Amino acid sequence: MSGHSKWSTIKHKKAAQDAKRGKLFTKLIKELTVAAKLGGGDIDGNPRLRSAVASARAANMPADNVKRAIKKGTGELPGVSYEEVTYEGYGPGGVAILIETLTDNRMRTTPEIRHLFTKHNGNMGEPNSVAWMFQKRGRLSIPFGSATEETLLEVALEAGADDLEQQDREFLVSTRPEALHSVQEALEAAGVTISEAGMVMDPQNTVTLEGQKAAQCLKLLEVLEDQDDAQNVWANLEIDTGELETSTG
Repeated sequence: MSGHSKWSTIKHKKAAQDAKRGKLFTKLIKELTVAAKLGGGDIDGNPRLRSAVASARAANMPADNVKRAIKKGTGELPGVSYEEVTYEGYGPGGVAILIETLTDNRMRTTPEIRHLFTKHNGNMGEPNSVAWMFQKRGRLSIPFGSATEETLLEVALEAGADDLEQQDREFLVSTRPEALHSVQEALEAAGVTISEAGMVMDPQNTVTLEGQKAAQCLKLLEVLEDQDDAQNVWANLEIDTGELETSTG
């Protein structure tokens, strides 16, 4: 929709801000560790780890940090054991929210998430209260200049991608979850630079907010993203771009 932004778009633009706040490295280290723990430390044989390494490189994380995180996951170095926990709930205006966390203490994280919902005019829900509204998709980000749109269309669609769109100074390639890594491999083989690759949760429908409700919902999403154990926050919020500028100052 012209003049509107979905939360996934707003969230993507916030990545640079997260990096400046130092939050991004913490999230990436956790993901590297868990990916290595679940699938082993071989990048070629572990698609999730490969995506995590690609994201770490795109964020200019030092190679030594990446290696240490992977070794902690494989047990070669001592490290914290993380558990994947997803929380669900509703924000102001009935916006559906999913929070993916990696935590070393669920008994700490759960009440913290619940408190944030309550404090910011939302309600934490039961498992699958909103998850059914979202669809898991593969998503690859490609900076302008890395390849032409024609090349991307040819290579990505041939490898099984579903869609290609432009956003600011990059292309976004969407795939089915099972096709993400074959598309990633095809693009890399064609010499295309990928700044980010991984799974996203796309809402099947959106809720458009304005005014106070929009500002309240954006604030809730911000504090949830800033919670120490939160890796990703997904919402079916859609907001007018003019409204967005007003709400974020």
